[in-house]
Amino acid sequence: MRWATYFAVLAAVLSVGLALGMTMPLVSFRLESWGYGPFAIGVVAAMPAIGVLLGAKISSRLAARFGTANLMRLGLWAGAISIGLLALLPSYPVWLLLRLLLGMVLTIIFILGESWINQLVVEQWRGRLVALYGSGYALSQLAGPLLLGVLGTQQDYGFWVSVALLMVSPLLLLGRSGAPTSESCNVTLMDLWRFCQELPAIGWAVALFATFEALILTLLPVYCLSQGFTEDVALAMVSTVVVGDALLQLPIGALADRVSRRGLFTGCAVILLCSSLAIPLLLDSQLIWPLWVLFGASAGGLFTLSLILIGERYRDDALVRANAHVAQLWGIGCLIGPLVAGAGSQWVSGHAMLLLVAAGAFGLLILLLRQGAFGNVQAQPL
Repeated sequence: MRWATYFAVLAAVLSVGLALGMTMPLVSFRLESWGYGPFAIGVVAAMPAIGVLLGAKISSRLAARFGTANLMRLGLWAGAISIGLLALLPSYPVWLLLRLLLGMVLTIIFILGESWINQLVVEQWRGRLVALYGSGYALSQLAGPLLLGVLGTQQDYGFWVSVALLMVSPLLLLGRSGAPTSESCNVTLMDLWRFCQELPAIGWAVALFATFEALILTLLPVYCLSQGFTEDVALAMVSTVVVGDALLQLPIGALADRVSRRGLFTGCAVILLCSSLAIPLLLDSQLIWPLWVLFGASAGGLFTLSLILIGERYRDDALVRANAHVAQLWGIGCLIGPLVAGAGSQWVSGHAMLLLVAAGAFGLLILLLRQGAFGNVQAQPL
């Protein structure tokens, strides 16, 4: 196995997580300071989701034309330019367009990065190494709000540090090999429908985690502020959720190499459901801090297990297309989640964000009761 390449690809993707962890809360705070409500902030949060759908559609075609490593480098540099323009052009309509572009280019990076990692790892280490990717990405997002707290939200330092990261990280990919090959084709919504029919539990879990992550980085800070917490405490709560995601991914990955992955899926869904419903009840209690950890860990576990099963099943172009479907589902979750939660928070209930996550977890549990929820993928101990 090419360990140096694995860690180079991992580091490149983690730079994206750190940049997003800084810029997404910063955008939300900046919009709130301009007087925009939760729904308007939710619209901005949903714009990258449209970009995700566009990026997923063209990822295979572009990878076939430029090559995986070259395309990842171009995507990272394009992301740096997009974030830089957020700082230079502080306008709501312009930010909508820039967030659309950012969603498109970063989606291509995630599709190729996850495919490259899943192609590299050996089967007996798949659960742990894919979990290390998930854990590392969560930690990079955790570091984002923490670093933003140090840099402050009144200035544009968070934007410019993110630009620097995305300008330097492509250099790590120079001379790396072992990337999956890809054929020149578009990935359509009809292809996505067939993928979801074949692996319905994975499709639902990915869309649910996408909704969860979009809400955590955009509406959770606003939710905490609306519940009377200071900006520093709101950022700390967001970071605690990401800590939970990061801390338990490696144990989940290790278990996935040894026990039933269906059982792990079910356990994560149950914990996510219960924690979502308990947070409003315990928000003013000290118990809220460990509850935030469980909330993040259970949602992250669903996504990690989905990637493990996809990597077990597919190779090369099929692997790239499967991860493109993951990106499409991610886009759908990121598009619907902030819009529904933002509208619900403004006009129905302040706790709409958490109720939406709880509903998604309950739906996944219902799906897991059906035969064929994982298609022909059988999670057998290795």
